[in-house]
Amino acid sequence: MSSDTHSRNRRAGALSLAAVLIAAGLAVRATSAPAAWLMLAGDPQHTAVSAVASQPLETIHWSTPVDLAPPANEILIHYGSPLATPSNTIIVPVKTGSTGGFRVEAHNGQNGALIWSQTTDYILPAHSWTPSYSPALTPGFRLYFAGAGGTVYFRDNVDSSGSTGGQLAFFGMDNYLMNPNPSSYNGTVFVNTPITSDSAGNIYFGFRTSGTAPLAGLESGIARIDAIGNGTWVSAANASGGAATINRVPHQAAPALSSDGQTLYVVVASATTTNRYLVGLNPSTLALKQSSPGVPMRVALKDPRNGGVNNASVSDDSSASPMVGPDGDVYYGVLGNPGNGSRGWMLHFSNNLTQTKTPGAFGWDNTPSVVPASMVPSYTGPSSYLLFTKYNNYAGLDGGDGVNRIAVLDPNVTMVEPHASSNGLLVMKEVLTIAGPTPDPEFIGQFPNAVREWCINTAAVDPSTRSVMVNSEDGKLYRWDLNMNRLSETITLSPGIGEAYTPTIIGPDGTVYAINAAILNAVGQQTIGTTLSINDVSVTEGNSGTTSAVFTVSLSAASSNTVTVHYASADGTATAGSDYTAISGTLTFAPGVTSQTITAAVIGDTINEPNETFFVNLSNPSNATVADGQGRATILNDDPAPPSLAINDVTVNEGNSGVTSATFTVTLSASSTQTVTVNFASADGTAKAATKDYTAVSGTLTFAPGQTSKTIVVSIIGDKKKEKDETFFVNLSGPSNATIADGQGRGTIVNDD
Repeated sequence: MSSDTHSRNRRAGALSLAAVLIAAGLAVRATSAPAAWLMLAGDPQHTAVSAVASQPLETIHWSTPVDLAPPANEILIHYGSPLATPSNTIIVPVKTGSTGGFRVEAHNGQNGALIWSQTTDYILPAHSWTPSYSPALTPGFRLYFAGAGGTVYFRDNVDSSGSTGGQLAFFGMDNYLMNPNPSSYNGTVFVNTPITSDSAGNIYFGFRTSGTAPLAGLESGIARIDAIGNGTWVSAANASGGAATINRVPHQAAPALSSDGQTLYVVVASATTTNRYLVGLNPSTLALKQSSPGVPMRVALKDPRNGGVNNASVSDDSSASPMVGPDGDVYYGVLGNPGNGSRGWMLHFSNNLTQTKTPGAFGWDNTPSVVPASMVPSYTGPSSYLLFTKYNNYAGLDGGDGVNRIAVLDPNVTMVEPHASSNGLLVMKEVLTIAGPTPDPEFIGQFPNAVREWCINTAAVDPSTRSVMVNSEDGKLYRWDLNMNRLSETITLSPGIGEAYTPTIIGPDGTVYAINAAILNAVGQQTIGTTLSINDVSVTEGNSGTTSAVFTVSLSAASSNTVTVHYASADGTATAGSDYTAISGTLTFAPGVTSQTITAAVIGDTINEPNETFFVNLSNPSNATVADGQGRATILNDDPAPPSLAINDVTVNEGNSGVTSATFTVTLSASSTQTVTVNFASADGTAKAATKDYTAVSGTLTFAPGQTSKTIVVSIIGDKKKEKDETFFVNLSGPSNATIADGQGRGTIVNDD
């Protein structure tokens, strides 16, 4: 054991860990609960293969935010993967602040109801794109999720609202809690990858140190916590075999386990362009394994072009993790060096890392999924499994035409990569590809076939329906049918937004979970027979206080299932806050219940105004469909008509010199309890202000409550010219709290020469 590998007794907060937990199922292999989705990409190999058939993509059963403060424009945030227990509890990591803060929620997979929520003290490591916060379940269904200072929280019995847990540290909770300043760990040690669990309930993750950690010798590396809470760790440098420049595990690169559980694959890198490695570690000791006596199990990550002379680029912005195929081969996505249009490469190695095999032609921010060859009836090649991968061809980058595709590749058959910068490199052969269906308005002027890019990392693969669940930046979730090579189903999740790539998973009842625009959506089959409707209502406004507008939501028939539906108000001509109080929430119909009410408060006032409307909209039903999803509320005005304004006509002698006043009177038809204002401005008739017949005026009259008249004075300029009588006007406009009955006063200038 190297000098920086330590074993610590655990100190678990609230819950005592004991061998009884092992007896309760911690030693069961991950595959013993096939319907569960335990961690990133579902399993320790990160294959993303579902054991259950997915439901049709017909309706959103429920949804919940994964970010309570998402950015307004592009979302450069990798959201952590949801998880699923066999009992259909969905674990959702949630970002709570604009720059950090996380909590973990457990939801009922049937209707989205919150079972429990736990706020964490986790602190993000330094980053440009926000790394994912990704918990993991063990085969015994203990949940682990990251805390501050490199610690990890756990909860048992996660299907229950009464679940309990504690806190662990891979370097020992005694070291954390008994430090004179425990918070000093919080600013120097950061869990920086998704957590991976093995068949025995041990967990593995990368961590990053910044500055000097309080524990002597603690530096960035890989950690392990066993099923009874003992922790070990190894530095990235020692994991690499002692490479001096290696000092980190890339953000979000989750460790992967071989199918036999005997090798832990980890990526280690440096902050510079020097070597970075994929290494094979002993999962028990975290010691670097040997491929053969004296030969360390490691491989340098190289750009495969030109004989692999250049180191590949490994970015903290990527969410790529190693993936282990059914035959033991290992895959990892990197960026090119020099760049190749942000496509990168999917590197491919033998299980002992001694052979570098044919790469795939796309690797950026990409963890491939396993596609059993039987899912593709048209396939006749030699491989027992294929790879699903994102296959974007970014517009304007390295010859990219914007025809962004997804692909199924054969890892054992080659083709020539067509981009000029690839110099004829042989890559994995395309078995199937399909382009995104939505034109990209940002690029179609220059690239007429450009489409919105696929927004996926670790796509859920469904062998039962021979399909893959794929997110797109167009805001939709698609089912890619590999039998017919077509996008056979689609459902809209959002209007579409540029965002970092997101995972899909399949729950134990076949519900598909997809993140789009910072919302996790539970998508599945539409329930036939039971529909929801909401009525329209009218309510008299009142002069003060509030009046209730009561909507009734009805089921077409009683259901034997619990039915839920989300509701939210929306402005029409009425404005939330001044005319009514905005509302939102979820209605729950217990079995047999057929109606529920929603009450909105209408705010009374004494302002005379037209009748106004607002709406209550239904969305995200579970176990029912929405037949009439919009209720209209009409607020009936009951205030007296406002007073009207009128201006008189005046006649005045011109005079031979100086000025004479023409005084117009503006009157209200009745006094008002409110301040009344009206704008006024003179306008030429046959008299011209420019030729000095009168002096132009404009302004605003203000009537205090109770006042009923105001005057406007216009100066008439005298002269000795013999001329006809002349006219000008004073016009009223823009009244407040009144109407205009007569808005034009005529001024007649009588010639007296």
